[in-house]
Amino acid sequence: MPRIIAGVLLGIAILYACLCAVLFLFQRSLIYYPQPGSDAGDPLVTRLKTDAGDVLVTTRPADGPGALVYFGGNAEDVALSLPDLERAFPGRSLYLLHYRGYGGSAGSPSETALLSDAQTLLRRVHSMHKDVIVMGRSLGSGIAVRLAALNQVELLILVTPFDSMVKVAAAHFPFVPVGLLLRDRYDSFKYAPAVTAPTLLLAAGEDEIIPRDSTERLRSSFGRARVRYVVVPGMGHNTISTSPEYTNLLRDDVP
Repeated sequence: MPRIIAGVLLGIAILYACLCAVLFLFQRSLIYYPQPGSDAGDPLVTRLKTDAGDVLVTTRPADGPGALVYFGGNAEDVALSLPDLERAFPGRSLYLLHYRGYGGSAGSPSETALLSDAQTLLRRVHSMHKDVIVMGRSLGSGIAVRLAALNQVELLILVTPFDSMVKVAAAHFPFVPVGLLLRDRYDSFKYAPAVTAPTLLLAAGEDEIIPRDSTERLRSSFGRARVRYVVVPGMGHNTISTSPEYTNLLRDDVP
């Protein structure tokens, strides 16, 4: 009997180790869901030169000194967010980054690569516009927080944000040591204290992906910035932008 029990336990341990190995090896395919891009009215597309090739940016020019730079979710074709952003920010030029591997952009996504491309785009936008809003949705919130911590921005907008990819993953995979396995961590809570720009956090009242306490922890991490926190009732993680309140909430915080 002891041998049988030991054999069963050994088999469970081997299966568990295999599961962890699979999650480690294929983790980026679980984080990033590159979209092929779609016909969104043939918007203007500009290009960023990167070490992986050209990364695409959907662009809507406008007169005036203001601009908004947008970073989308992990399964988002950002060109489809252009109509909402045009309604919310009619007087600002808009720049929507297609992550590496998304919408015709070269390369493969990773936290390091996406942050590098985002910083390159922000430098370009700052060279042309006096004041810049940085906005990130879901995965993009982790990029937006880092940029706002490192650069002077007019306003930071975060939609369905989280404090750390590690903690979100741990909530979904409680029996896996995600803290040891994850390479792309998006630890926004570490960088939020350095943000000085006014910040808007929009949470979905029925978010099935980001636990509410994750957003609450991020909210409490902002030490220097004035933070406005709004929960949009009845909306899910992917449906928050369909709320009639969505564009008005974005517009209300524009300086």
